[in-house]
Amino acid sequence: MKTLLNVFVCLCLLGSLALAEDLTGTVTNATINKPSAGDDVILIKLGQGMEEASRVKSDAKGGFTLKLDDANAPHLVRVVHQGVTYHRMAPPGSTSVEVEVYDVAQKVKDLTFTADVLRFQAQGNELQGVRLFAVDNKSSPPRTQMTEKSLEFYLPDGASVDSGEAQTAGGQPLNLAPVPQDEKNRYAFTFPLRPGETTFQVTFHMAYPGELSVDPKLLYPAQHFVVMLPKTIQFAAAQGAAYKSMQNPRDPNANVQVASNTQIGDPLGFKISGTGMLADAEAGGDADAGPQGRDSRPGGGLGPPIDTPRPLQKYTVPILVLFGLALTAGAIITARRPALAGGAPVPKSNAGPSALLDALKEELFQLEMEHKQGSISQEEYAKAKTALDQTLERALKRKPMA
Repeated sequence: MKTLLNVFVCLCLLGSLALAEDLTGTVTNATINKPSAGDDVILIKLGQGMEEASRVKSDAKGGFTLKLDDANAPHLVRVVHQGVTYHRMAPPGSTSVEVEVYDVAQKVKDLTFTADVLRFQAQGNELQGVRLFAVDNKSSPPRTQMTEKSLEFYLPDGASVDSGEAQTAGGQPLNLAPVPQDEKNRYAFTFPLRPGETTFQVTFHMAYPGELSVDPKLLYPAQHFVVMLPKTIQFAAAQGAAYKSMQNPRDPNANVQVASNTQIGDPLGFKISGTGMLADAEAGGDADAGPQGRDSRPGGGLGPPIDTPRPLQKYTVPILVLFGLALTAGAIITARRPALAGGAPVPKSNAGPSALLDALKEELFQLEMEHKQGSISQEEYAKAKTALDQTLERALKRKPMA
């Protein structure tokens, strides 16, 4: 009996050791195309929350090794370089990751404001608003811009901020409250503008007597300044404001007004009157939204940055369709992953088999996350997992392209 017990204990220990594996990787400074030494590398275990599992420094060659207590769990690798964080997901089964970081500057060239969107709706004596910005950092060599005032903007007089968020390309939204400035109605976001696209969103509400005059007071040139509201709310441009009306293909009852290639100081004032709700709000919107469509959850209800679906989608699909902006996925608009019951869609790629495999592993990671969070049923999970596994198996059998 004692011998059997010893064997059982040994097997348990061997099983535990089998789960403990190493995750290796390299940190590369993409500004100078050299290994990045001395950066903090943090392993975060993902589940119901975000738990720090281990922490090391990148060596002289940018390399690092992290101990995985559970190789079957999804993890996130966070690298801190010059005070700015960069992330790379490590799906279950990963043994190595590569992380790119960028040098930080207080000011970089080639920042483009691709969109500045104001969205209004009114119910009773309250006006609800959303202001969204999309900023594209095309600096060369690539650098991250980091200042205390990464983006400044004005809100209408009397507006009360409900929540704010920032999101990098391909990332998840992060709760981030805009900071009031000395000047009345002026706010600023403090958030790094990494290479690629970053979006900011602030939601607000205010008392509404039935009409309101708005002066956006642009602080940056923008490719498109957009006002979105229900057609039941009348829009009147101020003298000299060059707005054009456009159709929203997703909501024919929306009124979309666009001013393109705007410059600082351009007259963009307008007046709105009447009440009405946009289609997504009338359909119920977010299930966790409070009365009058505002989110009543703590911190705006956005949740941890890695756990939350991208809420910017419902505001920005029409904008992308209308203007045909060729923006990266996860920036202004990211379509939700289609259902996989009938088979896994093969991600399109011009980069060869390795990019395809990376995309499939990313999809498997997202599926595991949704399953752990209970956001999909066991049946949906099983069907999607089977379809993705089959697609991954086919991709692995393919010979490299000549």
